[in-house]
Amino acid sequence: MNAVATPSVPHYGSGALADLAPSVLAALRVPGGHNVLELPELPRACVLLIDGLGWELLRAHPEQAPYLSSLPGRPLTAGFPATTVTSLGSLGTGLSPAMHGLLGYQIRNPETGRLLNCLRWPDEVDPLTFQPAATAYSRAAEAGVSVAYVASGRHKDSGLSRAVNRGADYLPADSLGQLVAHAEHALRLGDRAYVTVYHPDLDSTGHVYGAGSSAWRHQLRFVDALAEQLAGVLPAGTAMYVTADHGMVNPIERVDVDEVTVLRQGVALLGGEPRARHLYTEPGATPDVLATWRELLGDQVWVFSREEAVAAGWFGPVAEELLPRIGDVLAVPYGNVAIVATGAEPLESGLIGMHGSMTPAEQLVPLLSASA
Repeated sequence: MNAVATPSVPHYGSGALADLAPSVLAALRVPGGHNVLELPELPRACVLLIDGLGWELLRAHPEQAPYLSSLPGRPLTAGFPATTVTSLGSLGTGLSPAMHGLLGYQIRNPETGRLLNCLRWPDEVDPLTFQPAATAYSRAAEAGVSVAYVASGRHKDSGLSRAVNRGADYLPADSLGQLVAHAEHALRLGDRAYVTVYHPDLDSTGHVYGAGSSAWRHQLRFVDALAEQLAGVLPAGTAMYVTADHGMVNPIERVDVDEVTVLRQGVALLGGEPRARHLYTEPGATPDVLATWRELLGDQVWVFSREEAVAAGWFGPVAEELLPRIGDVLAVPYGNVAIVATGAEPLESGLIGMHGSMTPAEQLVPLLSASA
């Protein structure tokens, strides 16, 4: 039995990524904000979101991140699953995953009965319908705050951006210099400002080369320089918060459901990703799927029914109408293993760095702060 015996359930309402936006809103004096994280009241806030910068990875590499390592801070839990789509939903709305409904990389759309890849949003799915909750950016803008989101131009009109970033003025920035310059400009607008800066390259480097690899460590140096440069241009009265959407691990073992075909039996749709699987079962097959997966993988994988996972608080507070988006069975590795599907998902199956589970290495993300 692997030493990790119980899931590190996210700290929704007391120290999760979903608590950051409501705390920032409260610090900006936006009505309805709830300052769970006890952030200082200042007229300007800048959130620097570094995709893939896990708390444990940062602590393990202080020499590549001297500036970030010098900042005061604490860990937050990302939320489940610990993946970009879900975390961007939590950061954008201030809601738990089962309230905003972006419950993983690939989830079942009950309206179509098919999987929805939330990073490659199909044209026929309306993001405003699929994720109708108001965003923190919209709430801030309605309260008179100048709101901007600074990120790569290729994501500006994506379905995910429309689902979680609406209400912010999207400022395309395709270099580190543009990220800093656009953020500085946006922070100086109006009497109050809320600016989010998103940088994805550490995550993509980790996926291809592995977290902690030479390429990853070099990329971390660029991230550290970005944070220091951004801190250096903050106008007076600005708080900067550095955080992430998830950590990352490099699982060695692979369980391939396209080869271990018994794991496909009774499974109508294989959703999620290798470290956080949603299993959507055929009618009446849930008990058999649950039993089979537990028997074969239970010494390295948490295998829970939907009802068990919800009751255990994996997804936080739940909107009942969103329950069908959650797998009938959840299979979440905690051992040094990934659940891949080499036939159906060749790209995802070939990645070195992965994330999604509730291990501390994947769940814990930094909340670091600086101010001007």
